[in-house]
Amino acid sequence: MTSQAGTEPRPGLATFAAPLLVGVSVLLTVTIGLLGPSAMVPGLAGPAWQPPYWVAAAPAPHLVIALGATAVVTGGLGLAVGLLHLRCGGRLPARGLVMAGYGAAVVLAFLPPSGSADHLNYAAYGRMVTLGLDPYAHGAVDLPGDPVAAAVERPWREEPSVYGPVATAVQALASWIGGDSVRLTIFVLSLVNAAAFIATGLLLDRFTRADPVLRSRAALLWTANPLLLYHLVAGLHVDTLAIAFMVAALMLNGTPAAGAMLGLGVAVKLNAGIVALGPAWELRRRPGRLALVAGTALAVAAAGYLWAGAHAFDQVSRAGKAISLASYWRIVQGWLQAVVGTGSAYRGEIQVGAFVVMGLLAWALFRLQRPPADAVRVAAVLVVAYVFATPYILPWYDGLAFALVAMWAVAGVELFLVAHLTLLSLAYLPARVDGQPADLAWLTTVVRAQVVPWLLLALTAALAWWAWRAGGRARRRPA
Repeated sequence: MTSQAGTEPRPGLATFAAPLLVGVSVLLTVTIGLLGPSAMVPGLAGPAWQPPYWVAAAPAPHLVIALGATAVVTGGLGLAVGLLHLRCGGRLPARGLVMAGYGAAVVLAFLPPSGSADHLNYAAYGRMVTLGLDPYAHGAVDLPGDPVAAAVERPWREEPSVYGPVATAVQALASWIGGDSVRLTIFVLSLVNAAAFIATGLLLDRFTRADPVLRSRAALLWTANPLLLYHLVAGLHVDTLAIAFMVAALMLNGTPAAGAMLGLGVAVKLNAGIVALGPAWELRRRPGRLALVAGTALAVAAAGYLWAGAHAFDQVSRAGKAISLASYWRIVQGWLQAVVGTGSAYRGEIQVGAFVVMGLLAWALFRLQRPPADAVRVAAVLVVAYVFATPYILPWYDGLAFALVAMWAVAGVELFLVAHLTLLSLAYLPARVDGQPADLAWLTTVVRAQVVPWLLLALTAALAWWAWRAGGRARRRPA
């Protein structure tokens, strides 16, 4: 819709509502960290002068969990309003969103991580390397009396690392700098994580800079995305580093440097390797170039895993058969046990089913645009299909899908992603066991284990139906 003067759309309510909702969500996330150790924020031992910093307000568990829930809901609404506004021809200040996102990432790097306790595992794995212990064969329990390993929370104290050798190397560097201080070790990890988040934002901004609407869309989907700031930056999840490498690989597509980025991403987190199928598809008719890129990626990843040892794959293989509590595959598992018997977890059958669902979703999503399919589109489709189909899903796994959809200019998929991440975020509020009040156990036993799996099942079915219908309309449209 245009003004009578002729060229610029009038600012509507969404022009102000979307940034306001996003801003409120980010401020709430900042507040959770600023208040210090709580049900949402694990404590960090170390000298008070060392970063990160907080005010030690000792907030009540119900308060910080309510702040987290409000941050998730307002963030999801802000994203939905902003994306719909752009889809209807509205405008949002792309540069303002980008700069605000960068600023939020820097601020959050100086606050204690919140939402889960995974970062304490990272610190312990790095500590093991610096002390000469293999993190792929030992858990924190194997370092009795160590101040860093002692910080690891239930139920992860016995668990070896499931992360790739590049992630382990970064964790070891942080431990070498932090020494006995959990606080300083975590701060180094936070700086690396925030830098990876900002670097991804810079790449996406460059990728979309020729189109103001796509630039605003990319800023909403990544840099100023309050749900990703909540999980990837405030939550300090290693996925952020893998995403940065994979986005860089797609930007450098077809070059040996792209292969190196792919190899580094796989060496952070193995399942990020699904992105490599995008460049492989685009280069399939250029076998020499494909061999060069694939060979470089394989060499880089292999060098890392040779350093880590073949047993680095053991935990990944075991974890790959798990089913997370919020996954709709838990419902399927219950059906199988009720019909066939409870003597098996049916994990093998569920893995096969997940591959089938992923294939069907990918097929439907590929119909949304006419061929030829490039590296970005293939990678985005496969990653979106993966996060909707995998039996083991956690909120921060959606980060890779958001980054790739920010590069894939097709309208509609991003709204399903926003709904998916909002539901998962509410399911894992917070993703900790320690420090949770007994009267809020229903958040796990009811919301996470019963309500959200059904909602995710309905959302996945809706995505498949929408993609098939929209794809059919796109193919009937004249060229």
